[in-house]
Amino acid sequence: MNDPEILNRLSELGIELPPPPRPMAAYVPCVVADGLAFVAGQVPMSSGSVLHPGHVGDDVTVEDAAAAARQAALQALSVLRDALGGFDRLERIAQVTVFVSATPDFVDHPSVANGASELFVQVLGEAGEHARAAVGMSSLPLGASVEVAVTAAVSA
Repeated sequence: MNDPEILNRLSELGIELPPPPRPMAAYVPCVVADGLAFVAGQVPMSSGSVLHPGHVGDDVTVEDAAAAARQAALQALSVLRDALGGFDRLERIAQVTVFVSATPDFVDHPSVANGASELFVQVLGEAGEHARAAVGMSSLPLGASVEVAVTAAVSA
């Protein structure tokens, strides 16, 4: 991957990379070890507030939750760029886990997770294709409707 190419692609898509979020508790945003970068779970934020808080299937629509997952994925890219000193070392997104705060009867977690998955492919092409898990939760930090964790393959 190439830092200027990815930044250019974001610009072409009309997407501004946000500053990397700061940890809200006792953890680091990203750990790089043995050719992998583990990005801590990202709660989608916009202007200092949680984007689309609540439970999917109750007070958050699938579309809004997918938009929140997309924002969390964008934040994960920002964390990766910060941790790696640019995108030059990023080889690919390997695994994405999308946690969905949902009502007990909600079953469309994959549609919510597509917000994150589609963002990675739009920005990174084939290198954005990844394995994925989309799981339901009774609650998430700060009342978020989604949280996205990412594992990426990186070069030395």
